[in-house]
Amino acid sequence: MDRKLIAAAVIAALCLAGCASQGKLDRIRRQSMAPRMTLADDRELPEIAVGAEPRRDTMVVEDPDGNQVLIMRAVKDENGEMVATDVLRAAKVTARFRNVAERGGKVDLCFRIIVPEEMQDRNWQLRFYPDLFVQEDSVRLDPILITGAGYRKAQLRGYEQYRRFLDSIAADSTHFVDRFQLEMFLRRNLPEIYRYKADSTLVSDEEFRSHYGITEQQALQHYTNGLVVRMNRRKVSRKEQMFRKYVKVPIVTEGLRLDSVIVSPDGDILYDYVQSIHVKPSLRKATVLLEGDIFEEDRRIYRVPRTDPLTFYISSISGLTDDAVRYKTVVTERRVQANTACYIDFEQGRAEIRQGVGHNREEMARIEGNLRSLLQNREFDLDSIIVTASCSPEGSYENNRKLSAKRSESVSAYFDRFLKHYRDSVRRSGFHIGLDDTFTEEAPARIRFLSRNDPENWSMLDVLVREDGKMAQREKDEYARIAAISQPDLREQRLQSLSSYRHIREELYPRLRTVRFDFHLHRKGLQKDTVHTTVVDSVYMRGLQAIRDREYKEAVTLLRPYKDYNTAVAYCALDYNASALEVLEPMERTDRVLYLLAILYSRRGDDRSAVESYLKACRLNPSFIHRGNLDPEIAALIRRYGLDRQRENEDHPLTFNH
Repeated sequence: MDRKLIAAAVIAALCLAGCASQGKLDRIRRQSMAPRMTLADDRELPEIAVGAEPRRDTMVVEDPDGNQVLIMRAVKDENGEMVATDVLRAAKVTARFRNVAERGGKVDLCFRIIVPEEMQDRNWQLRFYPDLFVQEDSVRLDPILITGAGYRKAQLRGYEQYRRFLDSIAADSTHFVDRFQLEMFLRRNLPEIYRYKADSTLVSDEEFRSHYGITEQQALQHYTNGLVVRMNRRKVSRKEQMFRKYVKVPIVTEGLRLDSVIVSPDGDILYDYVQSIHVKPSLRKATVLLEGDIFEEDRRIYRVPRTDPLTFYISSISGLTDDAVRYKTVVTERRVQANTACYIDFEQGRAEIRQGVGHNREEMARIEGNLRSLLQNREFDLDSIIVTASCSPEGSYENNRKLSAKRSESVSAYFDRFLKHYRDSVRRSGFHIGLDDTFTEEAPARIRFLSRNDPENWSMLDVLVREDGKMAQREKDEYARIAAISQPDLREQRLQSLSSYRHIREELYPRLRTVRFDFHLHRKGLQKDTVHTTVVDSVYMRGLQAIRDREYKEAVTLLRPYKDYNTAVAYCALDYNASALEVLEPMERTDRVLYLLAILYSRRGDDRSAVESYLKACRLNPSFIHRGNLDPEIAALIRRYGLDRQRENEDHPLTFNH
């Protein structure tokens, strides 16, 4: 009797709950009920003490004319005088738009979703889908699920039923074997095999066959219950089907938001949603709408109407740049110089050039190619070539001096003949595609070769020894002591006593036998020795464009050396406030500088300096009055100190009564 009463009470409770849910759903449908989407509350800036004035909403500042001005929350009385007020407004207006500031190439869109208590039910799941509209694109943001206790209990119950189904699936094939019948057969008919029951020794198929006459697999198959195997396989094949049967609505854990959730005293759910988006250079606004559904189990019972949109107008520090083109002065020299070196091998004690010796053919071909390039150059004419030959230190210094001089003259004569032959062959061939027309009247008729010599190239040897990877440090130190000897012949004689001398002579000396070419040229058509030309500073303009494109790190890298106003804008955009102030504070107080200083002072908590800078900026450029509402640092000052209400007349809203 008691069980019947309990069952009846449960059924009655379920009926009452179902009727209550249905009545609530009917009211929702009649009223086309939907959640409200509002802008999140503004965060108050920290309280800053200004001077000796302790009141939070009152301060004394200096206006653009140098007068002391008291700024407070104030209104005009019936006589037109400004009086302080602390009257609370009885009505509250919910804004549908907000100005948000881009910082570091991103903005945070903050809004609140209010789900009324009338839409909540323990047996329902509310699903809300915010949609973000940016220019021509729309993106569905992460959904919000509000799950009732009864709905979640039903979900968990479905998971439990599915778990019991999975537990009923046998994973071990031995469960299908009739072990009792198998053991009975062995004990009665093959007792010598039955003894293996208590023996853990591994028995191979061959040994098993020798006793049974059949394989192990054949024995297991004989005593396996095929019906049970088929039933188990059928369960395995129905796993997905049974999951859908028991778990009608899976519990979603990925792609959901877990931001601030507040339950108000009247039962409404307040959900603060924050979405960060990357801001493209052309993006000016973003819009958010909300729609959704109410589900009971896996059945949608109500489609939530789309809410009114929230619009976010995006302001950017990049809009504060000074877009004037920056120029730089380039100094162009009429005379220029180029040089190269080659390694020409000479026979012992000889100065004649032989192409078959060493790598002479390749080296001389390279120099000839350089000369052809210089002659074909359309910007420069070749005036003269200084040829400097060097010898290695073996032998006497006087002999090396004479030998290096002869080698320099020999190389000069060789390439002088090459140039004459090359220019003559070009003119005779009639080849007029960019070659003979380079030989202008301004070009010298003959390139002068000036022979110079360096008898023994000790300075280069010092470098080679210092950078040599085969010599030990001890050997390098020994060389350094000998290299300090002033007389070259004595120096080379002492080197011969070193254990490393063979390495130095065979590996390093050949690299000292060089011929250096210094090419002296002048610019065609240029009469003055230097010309100053004004050109666009391309590096600076790339930095300015990087600010416009909101690539602030690149902008800082490019503009840091200039330390000007736009450099400060790039610093400010990255929140490098100390660096921005360091650049701005010494600068002339223009309208742009003052406005950017107001932002930076506000970030630093210096409200007095921020307000003074903002007022002066607006006095110089009234367009900053509107701009102030777009930057959160300035907008907070305007609201806090009532700057938009402190007006003497309608023509200038920031002129104050004293």
